[in-house]
Amino acid sequence: MSDNNSNKGPLSGIRVLDVGTMIAGPVVGTLLADFGAEVIKVEQPGSGDPLRGVGPQVNGEGLYWHVENRNKKSVTANLRVPDGQKILRGLARHVDVVVENFRPGTMDRWNIGYDALAKENPNLIMLSVSGFGQTGPYSQRRAYDRIALAMGGLLNITGYPDRPPVRPGTAMADYQSAILGAFSVMVAIYNRDAKGGTGQHIDLSLFESIFRFTDILATACDKVGMNRQRNGNMHFAAAPGDHFETSDGRFIVITVSANSVFESLASAMERPDLPKDPKFTSHAARWENIVEINGIVRDWIKNTPVEEVASRLDKFNVAYAFIYSAEDILADPHYAARQSMMEIETEKAGLIKIQAPQPKFSATPAPPLKAAPTLGADTDSLLKSLLGMSERELDDLRKADII
Repeated sequence: MSDNNSNKGPLSGIRVLDVGTMIAGPVVGTLLADFGAEVIKVEQPGSGDPLRGVGPQVNGEGLYWHVENRNKKSVTANLRVPDGQKILRGLARHVDVVVENFRPGTMDRWNIGYDALAKENPNLIMLSVSGFGQTGPYSQRRAYDRIALAMGGLLNITGYPDRPPVRPGTAMADYQSAILGAFSVMVAIYNRDAKGGTGQHIDLSLFESIFRFTDILATACDKVGMNRQRNGNMHFAAAPGDHFETSDGRFIVITVSANSVFESLASAMERPDLPKDPKFTSHAARWENIVEINGIVRDWIKNTPVEEVASRLDKFNVAYAFIYSAEDILADPHYAARQSMMEIETEKAGLIKIQAPQPKFSATPAPPLKAAPTLGADTDSLLKSLLGMSERELDDLRKADII
């Protein structure tokens, strides 16, 4: 529905209303905006999305905000009052997609739920992201990333058996939901535009975004009674496999499943005897003796200069990686060669480096990145161009704290 779609990326022409806050809902819009969709973020007047104030600030601008809201426009509207709701219904007539992540029923109580917006625009696709989904006995419970990690089954298998469960280092439930959300929006757009379908409402939960990627966790429990528990860095698909400490105090990751890879690792270690040992001749045998085989690999890595370890693993084509810190990432030549980070100029924080759009397309690359918007930066222009509002109407709305 966007008017100008020249040289703006493969998704130019798609217009999205981002009515979410924090990460799971808004990052859906960010992923689409990275490839050219026009994403209009609707924020509360005066305060905006709470993410603006989360994490490190530079001259009053949040770095988190810039990473996860680049390429967007910002409109302010108080959705808790009728005049603000009227604005959203008006905007919904001019967009392809609405993304929200309020608790189920909130948008309906504000008269801007899917049914109300679909009356304004029957072709509208609305994505609702929530902790537990729009239905079911838990649907009204509050939930955030770590709550979903817990219920989705991931926390229980993360960490060591003699210690409490450990959270991943980033908001995996939020980000996996954002990826599935962007995917689901594109599926719905394809169904609508390429297959003669209609608009529809998409129900995406944080906990199911985690649960979907827990491999055979529940399947194996149901079928063979395997109730998986925390096992540190060991996994039944990797033998040997661990985060091994190097001679200089860093850590290197090696995981082996195939016998051919184990033979290559043994060659790198100059231990041709290992693949012939009955305890290590198959993956199943190695898993039965995982502590022993991991110990052998650990001793080799710990007692061999790290440059030699890397050289020999490369020589025999064994997959490995050093565990990187942020400083390692910023200094790594492979990151630089692939332009995995890009620089953007912001209004107050200056030049900052942020993650580049992914993946990389040969024919339809992502357009240049733009800094995240200041609060309400596009309110006047968009309400004028899309809703036909006058300066006087805007002034009245502003005086009433509607925008």
